[in-house]
Amino acid sequence: MASQLFGPHNQHLKLLGERIGVTIESRGNAVVIDAPEGEEAKADLASQVLSQLYTMIQRGKSVHPQDVDFACRILERQPTADVGEVFKGDVYTTSGKRTVSPKSLNQREYLDAIKDSDMTFGIGPAGTGKTYLAVAMAVGALARREVKRIVLTRPAVEAGEKLGFLPGDLAEKINPYLRPLYDALHDMLDFAKVQDYQEAGIIEIAPLAFMRGRTLNDAFIILDEAQNTTPEQMKMFLTRLGFGSKAVITGDVTQIDLPIHAKSGLLQARKILDGVKGVKFVNFDEHDVIRHPLVGRIVRAYDVHEASGK
Repeated sequence: MASQLFGPHNQHLKLLGERIGVTIESRGNAVVIDAPEGEEAKADLASQVLSQLYTMIQRGKSVHPQDVDFACRILERQPTADVGEVFKGDVYTTSGKRTVSPKSLNQREYLDAIKDSDMTFGIGPAGTGKTYLAVAMAVGALARREVKRIVLTRPAVEAGEKLGFLPGDLAEKINPYLRPLYDALHDMLDFAKVQDYQEAGIIEIAPLAFMRGRTLNDAFIILDEAQNTTPEQMKMFLTRLGFGSKAVITGDVTQIDLPIHAKSGLLQARKILDGVKGVKFVNFDEHDVIRHPLVGRIVRAYDVHEASGK
């Protein structure tokens, strides 16, 4: 088990040491952690991360390099957290045999909210897994026959270019706005299966305008980029929910591309629906951003550079 914890060529130990700022060496099945003078808390954190990851391995859970970083984030924010409980419960196994599971406290809360509520709002910055996890939950629900179809939609809001000036017919003009939804879906299912499901009407990916006048029963419905809906569009979408359906609405309120004087339907819905039974709001922040450890180091390097004023 020690080899699983340490990783190939002690990769996990190296990542942990770089992430926290300590030196970690393996001696047989034991480790020695050396922290800079006066920063013993870093050694305590590294020890706690290793201890909790080892407990996960004992429970039969595989540990991957990214799990080291995720465990650090969780324990830095909430030292009493049980990392194994946060990671617990695979949402879906992709066509590439990779499991999708929560990697942060807010992601865990988000998945629990989707399970327990008819309507869930996931609000936060890009890269926090809002859409990806929602699509995984939708595909899982379809596989378990809890729903009969999946409907993925987002508003086609221009960010600098008008749709009318883009080349091609309507489908070709709109396709770039729907591409992120296709990307997430193709990560879950084989390309051919996605096509088969679309032809059979089991999976539908369409602009938000195509939702008007419909009632969606026995469906898992995801509205992505909801910050770019108008209040009228948001109300229209929310009232599409039929019997046996779930709706997930995702958005980043710091990235609104609507005209300057237009109101965001997501911001309005957050005020109006707060406290309504059956509706759950989950807020993500920068700590939930899932990225390669190198990207994290690059971002920190730029932050240091910009803070220096050079």
